[in-house]
Amino acid sequence: METASLSGTLRVILIIILVYYALRFLLRIFAPVIIQQVVKKAGQDFYEQQQYKQPRNAPETGNKSPRPAEKKKIGEYIDYEEIE
Repeated sequence: METASLSGTLRVILIIILVYYALRFLLRIFAPVIIQQVVKKAGQDFYEQQQYKQPRNAPETGNKSPRPAEKKKIGEYIDYEEIE
């Protein structure tokens, strides 16, 4: 069984610190590219999902008349008053 030496412990700590800073450096370089790809993919998925929800035979929104059609009148409005 070997005992831990001071030089071995310092070597492990130094390796951990170097790996940490190397990962930080690489992440700063590649993070914008990765985030851009993720956002692009999410936007593409959202667009496809919206296309799937719209019916194929529905008229386009530009062809609608400026006023909505009047609703069918069922009866006249009666205003009730409270009697005390």
